[in-house]
Amino acid sequence: MNLSSKGKKRVVLPSRPEPPTVEQILEDVKNSASDDPLFSLDQTEPGSSSSSGDREVELKYEQCRRFMDLNLRLTDAQERLKEQHEQLKRAGHGLQEDVLQVRTRTLS
Repeated sequence: MNLSSKGKKRVVLPSRPEPPTVEQILEDVKNSASDDPLFSLDQTEPGSSSSSGDREVELKYEQCRRFMDLNLRLTDAQERLKEQHEQLKRAGHGLQEDVLQVRTRTLS
């Protein structure tokens, strides 16, 4: 007999609070201090120039474009491979039928 499971009370956790509404978020941003790092829109490091930030943004953009292009090419290649696979399966079935016909002709 396992007494440990009967003696423990089940802890009921409080329900998860609702996420804030857009209005509540906007109010938090509006009421935040100007130097609050959480709501700061300036993501550049102190002492760095904005042109290096612009270059970084451009680099990320180009990386995303290359990724999207490669993803599209891979999707196209996948579709072509599926079509070719189906063609090969049909050709294989046709060959099996032809071989069966040749065998039945040679046996008769």
